[in-house]
Amino acid sequence: MTKGDEVILSTEHQQVADMARRFSNEVIRPEAERLDREECFPADIYRQMGETGLFGITVPESMGGAGLDCLAYSIVMEELSRGYSSVADQCGLVELLGTLLGKHGTPAQIDRWLGPLVRAESKGAYCITEAGAGSDVSGVKTTAVRDGEGWSLSGSKLWIHNAPVADVALVLARTDPGAGKRGMSIFIVDCASKGVSRGPKEHKLGQRASQVGELHFDDVKLPADALLGTEGRGFHMMMSVLEKGRVGIGALAVGIMQAALEAGIEQAKMRKQFGQPIAEFQAIQFMLADMAKDTEAARLLVRSAASKMDAGVEATAAASMAKCFAGDAAVQHTSDAIQIFGGSGYIRGYEVERLYRDAKITQIYEGTNQIQRVIIARQLLKA
Repeated sequence: MTKGDEVILSTEHQQVADMARRFSNEVIRPEAERLDREECFPADIYRQMGETGLFGITVPESMGGAGLDCLAYSIVMEELSRGYSSVADQCGLVELLGTLLGKHGTPAQIDRWLGPLVRAESKGAYCITEAGAGSDVSGVKTTAVRDGEGWSLSGSKLWIHNAPVADVALVLARTDPGAGKRGMSIFIVDCASKGVSRGPKEHKLGQRASQVGELHFDDVKLPADALLGTEGRGFHMMMSVLEKGRVGIGALAVGIMQAALEAGIEQAKMRKQFGQPIAEFQAIQFMLADMAKDTEAARLLVRSAASKMDAGVEATAAASMAKCFAGDAAVQHTSDAIQIFGGSGYIRGYEVERLYRDAKITQIYEGTNQIQRVIIARQLLKA
């Protein structure tokens, strides 16, 4: 957060920000370097987040969530990401799964799956992406066919967050091959079911504590109540949560930038060249000014999109603008932070080196920034 946020935010939102920042400083940040180095799943941190109420931010309290709004969610994502973006990523994943289950689940599905997810007693996966269906979700090939009173699910998903560790997966599959986007449905899959298998954990450039891999479904038998929501509405249901997802990734990118800015300022004051702190050189001052300017601009774009969603106002373009701008700026300015550190910033173990690696994925997931530009343009050109 920047100075003055206590004026911009309501008392409730400021309390949320303070709580999330405290948790980030005391619990997440001290572990970030080790988690990145060892690529390990921070189960203990997630358990503490579940106990603290940092999962399911917009999930109603009656369903086990925090019962807050999308603006609060964006604030939590930023603060967690400032500590370590892999941890924020898990918060974002639970938010999307919680939103789908909360909006479309039956009471029995909510009771069985949603509570354990927000308490971090269960690990979930959100399964859309396939080899031929990344930006183009209509290319999904995974199929679910009726099998007696239930279903049989077959296909593969890749680049799935939590795939190596997931207990439950929400899987988008084609249920009517001839119906295009209207022929897809979402299924709740117990990952312990016969026919479910996992690929190896992928070793990634950044956000290395986020477990990513493949999930394979080989004639997995599902009961009738594995269907989430209405048959044939899966594509639209998945798309309905992407705006919130893009706000979340925008906020995550802001958290990365804020951490880079803070590190850059501290280093500029400490590091000396030509007999004086490099902070006294205009070239460094301009670099820091641009970092601060774009961090604040990205934060305001994210919060504007979140506020639109909370008000029930059309937020498609706003969410895409926030995610696109924040992701691009995070990559640029984490690079600037390394420049301020000089050679040491290029060395593994320095925070800015990790931030630079962590930033890159924000231009790719939840829809590439090229796709965000397409969405923005289409909204501008609507009749």
